[in-house]
Amino acid sequence: MKQDIKEQLLTKRPIDLLFQLSVPAVIGMIVIGLYPLMDGIFAGNIIGQNAMTACSVAMPLTFFNSGISTLIGMGSASILSRALGKGDQKTVNKIMGNLIFWVILFSSIITVSGILLAPHFLSMVGATGEIKELGIRYLRIIFLGSFFVNFTQSANMVMRGEGLMKKAMMIMGLGAILNIILDPILMTAMGDKAIEGAALATITAQFVQAVATLYYFKKKSKVVKINGIKSDKKIYSEMFSVGLSAMMMQVLFMIQQTLLYKMAFKYGGETNGILMAASLRVYAFSFIPLWGMSQGLQPVVGTNFGAKQYQRVKEAMKVFSIGGLILASIFWLPSLILSGQILSLFGVKPDIIAQGVNSFRLFYCVFILYGVMVMTITFFQSIGDGKKAGIIVMFRQLILFVPAMLLLPKIFGVSAIWFTQPLVDFIMISIGILMLINELKKIGNLENSQSA
Repeated sequence: MKQDIKEQLLTKRPIDLLFQLSVPAVIGMIVIGLYPLMDGIFAGNIIGQNAMTACSVAMPLTFFNSGISTLIGMGSASILSRALGKGDQKTVNKIMGNLIFWVILFSSIITVSGILLAPHFLSMVGATGEIKELGIRYLRIIFLGSFFVNFTQSANMVMRGEGLMKKAMMIMGLGAILNIILDPILMTAMGDKAIEGAALATITAQFVQAVATLYYFKKKSKVVKINGIKSDKKIYSEMFSVGLSAMMMQVLFMIQQTLLYKMAFKYGGETNGILMAASLRVYAFSFIPLWGMSQGLQPVVGTNFGAKQYQRVKEAMKVFSIGGLILASIFWLPSLILSGQILSLFGVKPDIIAQGVNSFRLFYCVFILYGVMVMTITFFQSIGDGKKAGIIVMFRQLILFVPAMLLLPKIFGVSAIWFTQPLVDFIMISIGILMLINELKKIGNLENSQSA
């Protein structure tokens, strides 16, 4: 079966591979993104805009879980795909035991730290009064589900590394549907504790996903089994080295969103904090499908680059970049045209929407170009040039963004909170495209020297 997939990666038309590999991954990622989106919509409409804001400002702290599951999952999936290619069953047999060991260790630390640090974090982002109080109550339940979410998401990446995109998608879909069903039921039933109901809906769904995932690896998987829970030095050292850059993206997202909230509350008060909460919900959800498409690109570029089929690498990049632009536009256009209606989904009051709709449009204005940026980052990771991928990410989310966000609002006031992100993004996307063109030229030279 693996040989079949490899043959397809090396021979099928890139556009066929885009539909075959990316569509299940995009659907799977959208499903994952429905968790926070629906929490925000239900909280805003059932409890009120302060509850939606509380769930949203609490979100960056939960990126610790996303970072850990990405570190363990991406690292393990990378080891798995290479071990399967070599026929190294001994390594394959150790992967899940090692994964569970590190999930238990890190999840325990995050659960305790998250519960204790929740009030300090919310103060740091500028949340006060009812928003802060609701945020603390929400986070203290959410962190009780750390083990379930970290195990499910990291093991789901291992499934995808096995090539089982549809199965991985179905397990994530099960959790998302359950979360969407439970959200309004528990929020309404729990009355004054409705915010705890929102958190309970999420961790119940995560628990069911974890059980389904465990069942698959214990009973159904023919290739990857759980053979005891044990850390393996050779596997975890490689897991950390591969997964660390992927984890850094999650940590940088946390820094980026924390700073956006802090500046929104500082310069624009609670009104801008509420608007930023709704805007970042939409922004984060729109981003997720692009990462799904990039999961389809990664094996296409990696396998063809390894096989020295450089012309196919160039063709794949062209096809997936156009695909990325089209996919980004599906979210970009409605967000610009229907801005007010989208913000109202989150229970944001009409007066705040009227004041903030142009700020939202400004914040979203360069989103269409993100399709190319995500494919560019994935391209560099796929050819083994993690350094260039890291440069784009670090400059976009830390080195350029943090000083600009601290400085520009002092000069331009509250409007800078909304234009700094797209300005930094436009600069980094332009630089990324130039780096990509340069790399594709180098690949062209390799192709010419190969045929000479």
